[in-house]
Amino acid sequence: MAAPPTNLDKLRHSAAHVMADAVQRLWPEAQITIGPPIENGFYYDFDSPHAFTDEDLEKIEKVMGEIVAANHPFVEKEMSREEAIAYWEARHEPYKVELVRGLPEGERITFHSHGQFTDLCRGGHVKSTGEIKAFKLLSVAGAYWRGDARNKMLQRIYGTAFPDAKQLRSYLAQVEEAKKRDHRKVGKELGLFTFHPWAPGAAFWLPKGTVLYQTLSDAMRRFLLREGYLEVKTPLIFNLALWEKSGHAAHYKDAMFHFESEDQTFGLKPMNCPSHMLLFASDLRSYRDLPLRFHDQGVLHRNEASGTLGGLTRVRQFSQDDAHIYLMPSQVPGEIGRLIDMVARVYAAFGLTYEAKISTRNPEKFAGDVAVWDEAEKTIEEVVKAKGLTYRVEPGEGAFYGPKIDFDINDALGRKWQCATIQLDYVAPERFQLEYVGEDNATHRPVVIHRAMYGSFERFIAMLIEHYGGAFPVWLAPVQARVVVVSEKHEAFAHDVVSALAARGVRVDADLSNDKLGAKIRRAQLEKIPYMLVLGDKEVAARTVAPRTRDGKQLDPMPLEAFAERIVAEAVSPLLAPVADRSAATVG
Repeated sequence: MAAPPTNLDKLRHSAAHVMADAVQRLWPEAQITIGPPIENGFYYDFDSPHAFTDEDLEKIEKVMGEIVAANHPFVEKEMSREEAIAYWEARHEPYKVELVRGLPEGERITFHSHGQFTDLCRGGHVKSTGEIKAFKLLSVAGAYWRGDARNKMLQRIYGTAFPDAKQLRSYLAQVEEAKKRDHRKVGKELGLFTFHPWAPGAAFWLPKGTVLYQTLSDAMRRFLLREGYLEVKTPLIFNLALWEKSGHAAHYKDAMFHFESEDQTFGLKPMNCPSHMLLFASDLRSYRDLPLRFHDQGVLHRNEASGTLGGLTRVRQFSQDDAHIYLMPSQVPGEIGRLIDMVARVYAAFGLTYEAKISTRNPEKFAGDVAVWDEAEKTIEEVVKAKGLTYRVEPGEGAFYGPKIDFDINDALGRKWQCATIQLDYVAPERFQLEYVGEDNATHRPVVIHRAMYGSFERFIAMLIEHYGGAFPVWLAPVQARVVVVSEKHEAFAHDVVSALAARGVRVDADLSNDKLGAKIRRAQLEKIPYMLVLGDKEVAARTVAPRTRDGKQLDPMPLEAFAERIVAEAVSPLLAPVADRSAATVG
């Protein structure tokens, strides 16, 4: 059941109605579809022969202002199905007719009006248009009717609304900052990745981006090795029978890439869990082996609709820091607590805060026994409470095989990104008939925990680019230091500096171009390189370097070895700090 609308939801929903009213006043031929409130505002989709432009948004806002000033009350009216269909057919609104016809039998059909404008709507509005005091239209985009690429492409106008102008100004400033930090823009400027239309939804990682990707990957590998995980690799292609056995075929087949070969149907794996079940079943397991933790960073594919692809946040090819933990039922609470601690340590490494949410059983889309689900949900909530996490419950949002804990990261701009997940699964062990030999020499069924910390590498990197604005900490920066010479007579020492730092594992390069020193420093700053090492006559004579940070801070000249010690220390991943030095992330 959906949560009741908040006051902000009501304000934004009302603003969406006012926007639709304004659009139809300006372009009467525009047909209306749906216009809900969303996390940061609202949108409305239109089928219109007029192609909306950014300039049109100002016209629409002006008319919206007039509607707001008129202070029309929002009025609800109920109709029968037949009356509602007749109403919309008479007004040549085919999308509304389709919506009415699709409503479940017995559901109330309500209309909400303000002034001369009426919309099909369940409700959730402010009392009158005059309460919509601070709003702004943001952009125009394409959107398929009902999100289905087989349907007609509509025009979607996005906007936002707040209770007062101060909150609106603050949000718009955040939006402008987000545009500067957009991972697609910054990724291109820093030479991290690119895309090509012949491989839609699959990133090409350029050399610097590959360094970033591998640094994150290697840090997680070493972190998990220390935590008792065993890294595995599993096939990319499986017979569809695997997905039928796991139950995924019924839920994910349409999102898979599959093909025929020798009268058999195969598919590219969209997730690792079924293959890990086969790994567990490939050998005799004892209670002494448990918990058994498999870690897999293999490539995955999902057939996302082309219209939904966007940079690194929605792709068709990706990898995860994925793991599946096989354990005895008695070990479940302790392992979940251990995983929550790991999430805290991982996010502390990036200075990230987060919030937890528990997703429970969907009454219509779940597998397994209700009593087992109830016990699993109870266990998860008890552990989360014991860890002192602030959390919210998302009813019906669990995976089909079990409840889960998801973690929403808060980035530097206050935006939320869903990354880490801990999912409890009693269903897959039954489907795959997994067993271990207990202390009593009898066979028992293990429990499986699905978990990821980063989640998708692609999405996590997109978030990090925007969180840091491309100015990565030293340990993550693709180039950690750049040697800059005042003139060509300093090049010999520059090569010595590069060689010495590279031998210590520092990612370093040199700018030996004929450009002026100021231009070289400016270029390194634009590339957001943490340190620039300026070499002139004094530095060559004394065999020192003059470090300068990317934010313009000039450090005192120091011996090359002293700088090497400094940057090597900064280049250690916080994920790999000694246990005693680990600090927990702030929990929202």
